[in-house]
Amino acid sequence: MEDAQKIPTHIAIIMDGSGRWATARGLPRILGHREGAQAVRRIVEAGCELGVKALTLYAFSWENWDRPGEEIRELMSLLDEFIKCEVRTMLANQVRLRAIGRLNELPAGVLTNLRGVIAQTAACQRMTLTLALSYGGRQEIVDAARRLAEQVQQGTLNARQITEALFAQQLYAPDLPDPDLLIRTSGEQRLSNFLLWQASYTELYITPKLWPDFTKDDLIDAIAEYERRSRRYGKVGMTA
Repeated sequence: MEDAQKIPTHIAIIMDGSGRWATARGLPRILGHREGAQAVRRIVEAGCELGVKALTLYAFSWENWDRPGEEIRELMSLLDEFIKCEVRTMLANQVRLRAIGRLNELPAGVLTNLRGVIAQTAACQRMTLTLALSYGGRQEIVDAARRLAEQVQQGTLNARQITEALFAQQLYAPDLPDPDLLIRTSGEQRLSNFLLWQASYTELYITPKLWPDFTKDDLIDAIAEYERRSRRYGKVGMTA
């Protein structure tokens, strides 16, 4: 890498294309998702090696609940398997697991195991891996607004006191920094209801690679592109 100081602190990834990867090979979609889980392992390890401090993965969207029931059951089983199998690797690599979304919508057993691994890895400090599960950016904003509305209704908050900073404190993971870089695989050029509040000034990187084919080299390419960009946050850029 050109400069360790330019490595993005927080990378978010829309892991798109696992189903298409399988379909293109005449395989059941769940096998594409299993290959996608292997890509998760690769990219978490690569992120640790490169010095990324936070990695947020769009693992299961709120809209994914509209998929066929059999596919949802297979995805939940795969998620449960991944959580249980990866805990030792997370501990060995000092990776802290977190999750954001409407987690109570997850199957009870999956949620119990998820919370268990979150607790086991809570003291790890090398990287924070956040799984967005039953997650939607609009739903997160609505949930934050509801919490503030309840405080106003209870008389503990004046509506005029609400600022961007106060609103942000009501989001699912208010202590996580906004992502510096958001990667989307499969070539689709949209946010798909992912981190709508947090990604306001995030650099976007779109790759045609399907998620199961995404490698450490692809991650390095995305970071290299990020390093070449000038982040102005709406301000006038400096010229040489």
